[in-house]
Amino acid sequence: MPTFRIAVIPGDGVGIEVVAERRKVLEPLGRRDKSLRFPFMTFGWGSAYYKTHGRMMPADGLDTLRKFDAIYLGAVGDPKVPDHVTLHGLLLPIRRSFDQYANLRPAVLYPGVPTPLRNKAPGSIDMLVVRENTEGEYADAGGRVYRGFPSEVAVQTNIFTRQGTERIIRFAFEQARSRRKHLTSVTKSNAMAHSMVFWDDVFQAVARDYPDVQTSSMLVDAACMNFVRRPETFDVVVASNLFGDILTDLSAAVVGGMGLAPAANLNPTRKFPDPQVPLHVRAGARLGP
Repeated sequence: MPTFRIAVIPGDGVGIEVVAERRKVLEPLGRRDKSLRFPFMTFGWGSAYYKTHGRMMPADGLDTLRKFDAIYLGAVGDPKVPDHVTLHGLLLPIRRSFDQYANLRPAVLYPGVPTPLRNKAPGSIDMLVVRENTEGEYADAGGRVYRGFPSEVAVQTNIFTRQGTERIIRFAFEQARSRRKHLTSVTKSNAMAHSMVFWDDVFQAVARDYPDVQTSSMLVDAACMNFVRRPETFDVVVASNLFGDILTDLSAAVVGGMGLAPAANLNPTRKFPDPQVPLHVRAGARLGP
């Protein structure tokens, strides 16, 4: 009997409510299909835990999570806790420690769901954004010196490795091959002449291995515009950590709102747990009571 041990971290705000409702979807599956079991274990980590303990999760939190097959993580965020604390204290350590380099965010316009865009029929918007999830602009390389002085300096360095860039682009090509066979790479290579031109070079090199997939490259500002003007033209989109983060929130908005866009942080090698992470509700957690 297959058993999938799931660590549940409800998080904060609406994350607690959303995780509870989605558990109601999984639990009946286990009851209906007697060959499946979904034992859940809940951990009360997040902003409330931080207010009491001064950290988002226990010191051995990552070791605890290694014992599970998947992690179900809700929205994390609280107006009284700085965003960088919640991000670097819980979300990013999980992604990096388990090498969850692929973030998948589908956006589909479903029947009966209102969209801010006019004249869009149900199903006409059906895109998948593949976001690099462990390096790039969120690599956490940099620092600040001379704090508080007029000469204070802050440096934030983007890190793009060939291994990290190639594996996410190749993963995106595989996703496109299983869908409508079109992949759009989003960069800003006109302004970022090193990291983004490097990304373009790797994209073109990997594309040679997928002659059956049509490709296009687009600057991120143009991509944002076209996500609104003509989102139905996109199939699979691959982007860096920062650009993917921004584009996925926009893609969620055009199909009805943040609460309708599922997400998953994956290690496709299956070497580590694969969290099904509803990051689409993080903004809701910030806006809630």
